[in-house]
Amino acid sequence: MTDSNGNGQKDTPADTAKAAEPVVSKPYIMPDDPEEGSVEALAKELAETRDKMLRTLAEMENLRKRTAREVADARAYGITGFARDVLDIADNLQRALDAVPAEAKANADPGLKALIEGVELTERSLLNTLEKNGVKKFDPAGEKFDPNFQQAMYEVPDPSVPAGTVMQVVQAGYMIGEIGSARDVGAGR
Repeated sequence: MTDSNGNGQKDTPADTAKAAEPVVSKPYIMPDDPEEGSVEALAKELAETRDKMLRTLAEMENLRKRTAREVADARAYGITGFARDVLDIADNLQRALDAVPAEAKANADPGLKALIEGVELTERSLLNTLEKNGVKKFDPAGEKFDPNFQQAMYEVPDPSVPAGTVMQVVQAGYMIGEIGSARDVGAGR
């Protein structure tokens, strides 16, 4: 090999390897020796991460509460469609009982009396079953007319009661949880 290091000696492979090493402009900093401003950067990153974590926890808690409320509502009001259909049957049973005049009931033969009692029993059983499932019948007769729960079909002129009092109930109302179904009534004026 030739003399390339300037001191008259030949280059050895070890000398060539030393010359090939890259020159580092900045010395290596040990992890124990933090850079300037890194403490503030880490504190800022920690605060941002903590904020994100707290927001995520709050969102998860809100989601849990909202889901629990939706499940409770589904349990309470899931019967609504079925109840509406069954309530028509209850109304028809009541209409059947109302169609028989009181005089005919009193003077009825044993077969008709048994039929009337059977219809009354069926209606009571149906209403009890609905009540067990959160559907309650309410009769607003004599109460103040409430357009949220009743639908006025006609007005009844009666000076003996205050205006806006429910005088007659054409169809009884039902409550499912805290929601009432509007039913037909006659209000006094």
